[in-house]
Amino acid sequence: MSIRKALLGLGAGLVAGYTLARAIEAAAELRAPSPVLPKDALAYARTRRGLELADTARNVAGTLAFAYGPLARAADRATSFAPAWLRPAVYVAPLSLAAALLDLPASFVQEYTLERRFGLTEQSRGGWLSDYVKSALVATALLTLVASLLGVAVRHARRAWPWIASAGTFPLSVIGNLIVPIYMMPLFNAFEPLHGSLEERLRSLAARFGVGDAAILRMDMSRQTRKANAFVTGIGRTHRIVLGDTLIEAFPENETEFVVAHELGHYVNRDTWRLIGIGQVLATVLFLIADAVASDSREELRYRPLLLVRLYSSMLVATQALRPLLFAFSRSREWAADRFALAATNDAAAGASAFRRLREQNLADEDPPRWYEVFFSSHPSLRERIAALESSLQDR
Repeated sequence: MSIRKALLGLGAGLVAGYTLARAIEAAAELRAPSPVLPKDALAYARTRRGLELADTARNVAGTLAFAYGPLARAADRATSFAPAWLRPAVYVAPLSLAAALLDLPASFVQEYTLERRFGLTEQSRGGWLSDYVKSALVATALLTLVASLLGVAVRHARRAWPWIASAGTFPLSVIGNLIVPIYMMPLFNAFEPLHGSLEERLRSLAARFGVGDAAILRMDMSRQTRKANAFVTGIGRTHRIVLGDTLIEAFPENETEFVVAHELGHYVNRDTWRLIGIGQVLATVLFLIADAVASDSREELRYRPLLLVRLYSSMLVATQALRPLLFAFSRSREWAADRFALAATNDAAAGASAFRRLREQNLADEDPPRWYEVFFSSHPSLRERIAALESSLQDR
């Protein structure tokens, strides 16, 4: 027990120290904003990698320290006034908001200050804070709903709850893919129909693959970032092809078409359904692992929100172990989308040029360390992708 307390104390101390350091850095930035640095992709990538590693460690250590420490038990006791069905919501909602408040300094440094220092955003502090608050409120609402549903399953099915929760994952995933593009994304950005020759070109491309009726939209991505991007969202007839204004204004039409063809490849190859399927399998595995870890306290805590927090902490740790598999799958789908774009446009030169332009505009690390790619990268390196396209040119 003393070793456990020492580990919990160490985890809590690491989180407190990290949060304090970021709070001091954020306060200094608010008093005197640091100058914008020269555009240096390697320096930007190294800094982002360091912050990402530290944030992952903080998240895991903090979750475990909270789940098995005195604060979680005290918060659990504070919900005793509520009926059993309401306790998860009463527990999770204020906890989520408190976590968002605690994360604010680190998020400010990692998501805003770093981007501003490297000239990747012109967003105001107020604009960033507004987006952060909206994200926190949306996340709180979703977490509260999921916790309430999970609480029902755990309470009423002592041993079968992992399978019931797994069965509920699929409809929630489908619903999420339907409502997020239509109702949630417009909370953060404005979307308007794209017109002109580019729209006609992309409409013709989409029509060749059965989605000519898709909404083709321009998104004011420059509101948050100078980085360029495009994506295809939706399921069934809700499909949308979305282009950031940062992409439209900086890329020639042939390069934009290749980028959109890549994103269209995800849709035509049914990658959304593949991801939902992978998510379904992953959720089932995580629920079973969490149930096994919590088996000694499952009966004692079955009617208490504290059990849900401990289940979540077990799932979070297990997810870290599964990172290489998940990211390997994601990278394989990116390669497939590249091949689709090449076949759809028959323009490898435009693809290679588009990737180079993305590298310059987004300050992308074209060749990250192998360990980082294995544990953190959802996309193959740009160097490899450009080389593959150039190789296809030589083979002709």
